[in-house]
Amino acid sequence: MTAGALEYHERTKHSPRSVREESTGLNFDNKPRPYKAYVDLPSIPLAERIRPPQQPALSAIAEPTPDGDSRRGRDPDRETVTTLCYDAAGITKAIELRNRTKLFRAAATTGALYHVDLYVVCGDLEGAGDGSSADPDLDLEAGVYHFDPRTCSLDVLREGDHRGVLAAASEYEAVAEAPLSIVATSTWWRNAWKYEARTVRHAFWDSGTTLANLLAVAHALDYRAEVVTGFADRPVADLLGVDPEREAPLEIVPIGANAPVPSSAAADIDPIDPDTEPLSPDEKTFPLIHEAWEAGTLEDGAAAASWRATGPPENRTIGTRDPGDGERVALKPVDHERASSRPLHRTIRRRGSCREYEREPISFRQLSTVLDRAVRGVPMDVRSGDERSETGAGPPLSFVDPYLIVNGVNGLESGSYHYHPDAGELERLQSGAFRREASHLALDQRLGGDAAVCIYFMTDLDELVDALGDRGYRAAQLEAALTAGRLYLGTYAHRTLGGTGLTFYDDVATDFFAPRAAGQTPMFLYTIGRPA
Repeated sequence: MTAGALEYHERTKHSPRSVREESTGLNFDNKPRPYKAYVDLPSIPLAERIRPPQQPALSAIAEPTPDGDSRRGRDPDRETVTTLCYDAAGITKAIELRNRTKLFRAAATTGALYHVDLYVVCGDLEGAGDGSSADPDLDLEAGVYHFDPRTCSLDVLREGDHRGVLAAASEYEAVAEAPLSIVATSTWWRNAWKYEARTVRHAFWDSGTTLANLLAVAHALDYRAEVVTGFADRPVADLLGVDPEREAPLEIVPIGANAPVPSSAAADIDPIDPDTEPLSPDEKTFPLIHEAWEAGTLEDGAAAASWRATGPPENRTIGTRDPGDGERVALKPVDHERASSRPLHRTIRRRGSCREYEREPISFRQLSTVLDRAVRGVPMDVRSGDERSETGAGPPLSFVDPYLIVNGVNGLESGSYHYHPDAGELERLQSGAFRREASHLALDQRLGGDAAVCIYFMTDLDELVDALGDRGYRAAQLEAALTAGRLYLGTYAHRTLGGTGLTFYDDVATDFFAPRAAGQTPMFLYTIGRPA
C-alpha cells in the first residue's frame, strides 16, 4: 500500500498535541555522518578550481535566466563544475563549538544534517586542461560523478557520456541540450535520524535551498539553468547507482545549452552498486518515507512529458488564492544602482541560520528589496510559462501564496498580509501586533515571535494534487523552498539582516491566515530580522 501526497502530508503534520506526545530523545551514538563516503573509487580534485562569481547577490537571484539568452556565456568546464558544486553544497565555514569544529555548508538544511548530495552527469568538457585527463585537450572527461564536499572532489562513478539517460528519462529539451546536468538526491536516514517521516518534506525544502544557490551561481556565471522536476525516477537512480529506498533522486538541473546529446550517449546502462561506508551503527528505515516518494514516481520519459503538460497554463496558478479588497501597500525596493553590491560568493559564505533575533525593526525598504528580488518566479519545468518562452514569462509563483506576519518593520503597520508579487503589493488582512501568535505558529519557538517578519508559503493541496497528481506535492514544496533559498541570499546580501527557516504547526497556521487561506496548508516558513 502506498501513501499518496494528501495522506502523507496529513500524517506528518505538526500540532501542539503531536509535538508533545511524539517528542523523543535523540541517540547521538547513532547519529549518521553528514556525507557520503565511497570505498575505493577514484576521484578528481577540484579545490584549486573555484571561480567565485562576482555578480551582486541581489542581481543574481533576480534573474530567471542570464538575460533570457540561452546562448550567452562560454562553454562550461571543470571550473564551472567546481564553482557550482562548492557554492551550492560545499563546506564554506568552520566554527569552534564546545571544543570541537563544526562544519557548515553553503546552503541551509534542516538540523544541519546535510542529507542532499549532488551528482554531475556531463559530456566531455573542454578547457585549458591540466594534464590530469587522458586527453590533454579536455578539462573534464565525460562521466557520472559524485561531489564530495569533504575534499571538494568528484568521485568517479561511470566513465563515458551518459547524458542520454537523463534526456530519455525527462524528454525535456533543456536536458537534451545541456553539456552537463546536476542531479540532487536525498539520503533519507541522514535526515530521518532526527525528523523521521517528515524527511520527505525536508528533502524538497533542503534541495530547494541548495538549488537556489546553484541557480544563482549558474546565472551569475552566465549559464542557462533551470530545475527539472519531471523525469522517470528509477532510470536516474540506476544511473547514479543508488537505491531509492535509501537514497532517491529529487531534481535535475541542466546547465548551459547548445550541446545536444549525441546518439552515441547511452540511454541503456549496466547497473552499478558502489560500496559506501556505513552512515551509522544502526541505520533505521521509515516505510512512510518510501511510500510517499513511490507515490509520485514516473515510469518513463513519455510519462514525464505528459505530467509536465498538466502544469498550469500561461499566466495561471494552481493552489493559490485570488486577491481580496484589503488595503494595498506598494513595496518600495531600492533600484539596482543603490542596492547592496555584496557579491554572490561573499553572500553565500556569510549566510547562516540566525539562532537569535533582536526585537529591533528592519526598514520597509529592506523588506521590499528582499521580496522584490527573491519572489520573481524560479525557473522550473512545470511552472506556468517556463517551458513556453525564453524568459520563463509567467506568474512569479505558480503553486504557492506568500503570507506575512509583520511585527517589526519601520514604515509598515504590524499585522498579517497576503503578498501579491505580480503587482509588488502587500494586501493587509489583519492589523495588530502578533508576536505571541508568531511564536506559537512556529512550533512555539521564540525565534518566530522575535523575527521582524515571518513569511509562510501556502498552497491548496487538494487542488494541486487533483491537477498534478502526487508529484505535484514535490513541485509545490520545491517552489516554496527555492523561493525561500533566494530569500536567504537576499537577506544575507544586507549587512544588518539575518534569517532562518522554521518548522510550524500546520493547521494552526491555516487558521491564523483564514479566511483568505482557508483550504490552504503551509509548505515553508522563512523568517527575517536583526540578528542578535
